[in-house]
Amino acid sequence: MEGVMFSFARVPFIHFGKGTLSLLPQKIRLFGTKCLLVTGSESLRSSGRLDRVRELFKKEKIAAYHVSLAREPSPEFVDEIVNEYRTGGIEVVVSIGGGSVIDAGKAISAMLPTGNSVIEYLEVVGTKMHNGSKVPFIALPTTAGTGSEATKNAVLSRTGEEGFKRSLRHDNFVPDVAIIDPELAMGAPLKVTASTGLDALTQLIEAFVSTEASPMTDALAWSGLEKFKISFMPLCTGAGDEISHRASMAYAALLSGIALANAGLGVVHGIASPLGSLFGIPHGIACGTMLAAAVRATIRKLMMTGGDFNLQKYARIGALFTGCDVWETGRACERLIELLEQWTEQLNMPRLSSFGVHRDNFNAIIEQSGNKNNPVKLTNEEIAAILAQRL
Repeated sequence: MEGVMFSFARVPFIHFGKGTLSLLPQKIRLFGTKCLLVTGSESLRSSGRLDRVRELFKKEKIAAYHVSLAREPSPEFVDEIVNEYRTGGIEVVVSIGGGSVIDAGKAISAMLPTGNSVIEYLEVVGTKMHNGSKVPFIALPTTAGTGSEATKNAVLSRTGEEGFKRSLRHDNFVPDVAIIDPELAMGAPLKVTASTGLDALTQLIEAFVSTEASPMTDALAWSGLEKFKISFMPLCTGAGDEISHRASMAYAALLSGIALANAGLGVVHGIASPLGSLFGIPHGIACGTMLAAAVRATIRKLMMTGGDFNLQKYARIGALFTGCDVWETGRACERLIELLEQWTEQLNMPRLSSFGVHRDNFNAIIEQSGNKNNPVKLTNEEIAAILAQRL
């Protein structure tokens, strides 16, 4: 360890485990009794859990205003909610939902104290620096995917030719409290479980092989990968929607968020962003459909350029997932690629063409793409080949 240097961002106060939803009222009361509740448009209601939350609030005399989100949040959505509730005395914002719902709540909590549009503070798009002031924020994920409950950025988007996906980011925007109750994910549709799970896997792999990885992020990513291996496919194949599997996936997603916040991500996320902004492809699907092709391209490039250190990391993942010999680096890497490609087909991850992507769009996608912290830099031609493989 001599000579190793790294920094590590703070995390929320985390409450993890079955039944931790019941802690929500007392955590709200740390900040006040008047909250803005942000949820998705349907699943929480149809599952009966929204009624459960309202019962908890009523019992503890918490006043809650409720807004819902039907898709990935836009700057316009955030501005609309903030303008409606800015003078309403909101003391805490609570998000219960997937990554988009948590991002929306995170952005709303950050913008309630200001008098400006959120777009003015988005990276690249805006020109202002946020001072970090916010209304306290509590996050409760209902999917095991983005790990947004542990990160400091909120991703907002517009879709279309002039579209973008950009982050509102500040160290203070890490949720004050994260309540991860795996029961909230029980009964989630298989397609949602598959796409969000592959997003978490992408984050774990990309953080593990990142150019900014550290011994600490490696340990977290590896722990998440171990839990992912146990529970992902049983859930995706309907072998058993068991709380133990939901807990393993919730843990893997949480660690993926912590790892990515400290090690960064790679080329899959570098491509997924423009796919979302230009074509409206949901983030989990974009990552899930691109993962195998991007891992194949990265491993191939590492083999050509002598990236033995990161090849060994990919080999460790391959050995973990397939049981092959970790010391046979090339074979273990090949087995990992084969397994990811098998999952892509078995889980029917959508082709890009199903969202209206054509070869004529490749230049526009590549222009907005990036390698991020990928362990080896892929050229535009190599990124185009990844897109073509999933077209």
